[in-house]
Amino acid sequence: MNVAGLELTLDHLAAVAALERALLDGLDVEGTPARAGVPVPAGELLLMPAATERFAGVKIAGVAPANPAAGLPRITGCYLLLDGPTLRPLALLDGAALTALRTPAVTALALRALAAPDARHLVLFGAGPQALGHLEALDAVLPGLARVTVVARRPGPAGELAARAAALGLDAAVGAPEAVAGADVVVCCTTARTPLFDGALVPDRAVVAAVGSHEPGAREVDARLVDRADLFVEAREAALREAGDLLLAGAGAERLVNLAELVTGRAAVRHDRPRFFKSVGMAWQDLAVASAQYASTRWGAGRWSTGRRADTDGDDRG
Repeated sequence: MNVAGLELTLDHLAAVAALERALLDGLDVEGTPARAGVPVPAGELLLMPAATERFAGVKIAGVAPANPAAGLPRITGCYLLLDGPTLRPLALLDGAALTALRTPAVTALALRALAAPDARHLVLFGAGPQALGHLEALDAVLPGLARVTVVARRPGPAGELAARAAALGLDAAVGAPEAVAGADVVVCCTTARTPLFDGALVPDRAVVAAVGSHEPGAREVDARLVDRADLFVEAREAALREAGDLLLAGAGAERLVNLAELVTGRAAVRHDRPRFFKSVGMAWQDLAVASAQYASTRWGAGRWSTGRRADTDGDDRG
C-alpha cells in the first residue's frame, strides 16, 4: 500500500484552533496513552499513539542530543496518520515539523487564556527552533505584545532571534535572566536541567510557560516560582510522570489544572499571583494538528465534514 507524504502547511492560528476544537469536542486529556521512551545509543526513541473515532495516529520521534553540533536537528521522526474506523494508513507527515508546530500552538492556546489582557513584554529563554515557533505563535495570539527580550547562552543565535522579533514589528533586544522581573510573559524553550532564573523575581501579573523537557529529573524553573504560582498542565497524569519542574518542587495533583479545564472555562484564572503552565507534549496534540492538516487537503476536504468515513481505495494517496 502506498502512503503519500503530506506537507504541513497549517499556520500557528490554525494549529491553535485544531487543538482548541479537540478539547471543546470533549477529548479526554487524562486518557491519552502514555509516551513510550526507549534509550538507544544516539539518544532516545519516543513512541506516541493516539486515536479518536475519526482518526488515529502515531509519532515515532528521535531525540539525538549530539545532532546540533553536527548541524542536524535534535528532534527527528515521522508521523503516520490512520483512518479511525478502519486503521488504514492515510498519510505520512514530517514528525519534527509537526512537533515544531504543535508545541508552540499548545503554549499559545494556554497563554491566550492565562496572560493578562494587556500583556506586552515577553521574555523568551532559548534561541532554537522552538523559541522561534513560540515567538511567532505568541505574536499571533497576544494582541498587545510589543516587546521581546531574548535570553540565550550563545550571543549569535540570540541576536538572530531578536532580529526575527524585530522583523515582526516588536521592540526586541538580547538580555539577561533578570529581565523576568519586568515580564508579563516568560517562556522557556531550552534543554536546561536546572532553573534558568530566580522565581522570586517574577511579578504576580506574569504568566510563565516551560516546554523544554519531559524528564522528571530536569527543570527550567525553580521551586520558588512553583510554590507561588497557580499551576496548569496539559494533563495531570502526564505531568506527574514527566514534569520535572513540578516533581522536583514537590507539587501534587491537587494543585494542577489541566488544559481541557482551562480551555472549556471550568478553571478560574487569577491575576494576583503568577500562573505557571508546564508542557511535556502529548500524543493527542499531534493527532489534532495532523488530522486538521489532512482535512484541509484535497484528500481530506469534504470527507469528514458530513461525518462520512474516508475513501479506502487508496488510489489518490499513492
